[in-house]
Amino acid sequence: MNDAESADEQPRRRRRDPEGHRAAIIEAARHTFAERGYARTTLREIARRAGVTHGLITRHFTSKERLFLAAVPGNRDLEGVAAGDPATLPDRIAHAFVRRLETDAVNDPLIILLRSAASDERAAAHLLFAMQEHSAAAYRSVLSAGAPAPPEDDLDARVALVGAQMIGLAFSRYIARTEPLASMPPDQLTEHLARILRHILFG
Repeated sequence: MNDAESADEQPRRRRRDPEGHRAAIIEAARHTFAERGYARTTLREIARRAGVTHGLITRHFTSKERLFLAAVPGNRDLEGVAAGDPATLPDRIAHAFVRRLETDAVNDPLIILLRSAASDERAAAHLLFAMQEHSAAAYRSVLSAGAPAPPEDDLDARVALVGAQMIGLAFSRYIARTEPLASMPPDQLTEHLARILRHILFG
């Protein structure tokens, strides 16, 4: 057996890069959800665009729903945004939310989800509920660290109201484009939103 034959018989080593694959999947998912909406997006299409197998996606995320939640910027980065002084939590939420949507609202998965809610109401409601649950956990971990935290038995309702406020703002400014929200300067919008969130969370 010559050296060439011996080399051919050696098992091929597959390059393993879990973090790189995960990042590629999330990036492909973000663009695909933005272009096609949640209902019409398939994991096979995301796999094709990410250059991975369908099985690798399910191994990382288990389902399309979990992949969507991982790809939504606000959901993905929530713990980092929430971390800090409880008293300034509303300011951090408002700043991050407005900055994110001002940067790329057209391709933002939350905007796409809101646009597709009418055609796939059940999926949209389920995903929004999951996002709310994630938000509640992140906010609770911060608010429980010190004043001025709301009563524990009232926190879920307050977090739900925060979510409703932000969804309403996203729809009014970036989808329906109603005035005066549509043309309000981002800094002013952030200031108004922070004040409203502060009132919801702290009374």
